[in-house]
Amino acid sequence: MTYCAAICLQEGIVFTSDTRTNAGVDHISTFKKMFSYGIEGERFICIMTAGNLATSQAVINRLEYDIQHDAERNLYNLGSLYDIAHYLGEYASSIARQSQITAMQQNQPGFGSTFLVGGQIQQQPPEVYMIYNEGNCIHTTADTPFLQIGESKYGKPILDRAIKHDSSLDDAIRASLVSFDSTIRSNLSVGFPIDLLVYQTDSLAMPKGIRLDEHNQYLQTIRSTWSNGLIDILHRFDLPPADYRA
Repeated sequence: MTYCAAICLQEGIVFTSDTRTNAGVDHISTFKKMFSYGIEGERFICIMTAGNLATSQAVINRLEYDIQHDAERNLYNLGSLYDIAHYLGEYASSIARQSQITAMQQNQPGFGSTFLVGGQIQQQPPEVYMIYNEGNCIHTTADTPFLQIGESKYGKPILDRAIKHDSSLDDAIRASLVSFDSTIRSNLSVGFPIDLLVYQTDSLAMPKGIRLDEHNQYLQTIRSTWSNGLIDILHRFDLPPADYRA
């Protein structure tokens, strides 16, 4: 399994993904799930994947093949993030269908993948889309400024409480790291290292991003401060009424 989150704000977008993939406790590996593309000064695009690794890699390979061969439609010539989301969705659904046919022929389970794609093209506003296995998609709004794929339930509460469309990028980074800490503590299928990439609105630049392992000092501070803070707040609550234990 995996966990990826993208937070789309007025100031920019924060992309975060884990790197763990597993097929049981004896087959745990590290694979990159975040891929960035762009033309400096014109567009920046980040794609994150969750689900079947073979399907995800096949989709990414097709996207990169189209760029290398200057295909009629590719990440560098489509006119909007909406167009890119549907273009990616077409590949995702067709590859997943073929995988399902092969799996049925071999009496094996077939699995699809989901994707997050976000960024900015020219002077259009930054956007993030979630592409489902069937190829359809949804996007962030001012009321719903973040999207998640993979093992999302453990990390969602902090984002629901802390993130608004006008939140700062710094707040989004901190909330993302808490979200991933909560997920990693509760689900062994999500793990370190964590890839983090921050895009600033209208920069049309190619951010390098950073990979954080479990020994990263800032991440350790976030994790311990959050954990200790929760315990401290719990102890500040009034004691429950006596009849609660009756």
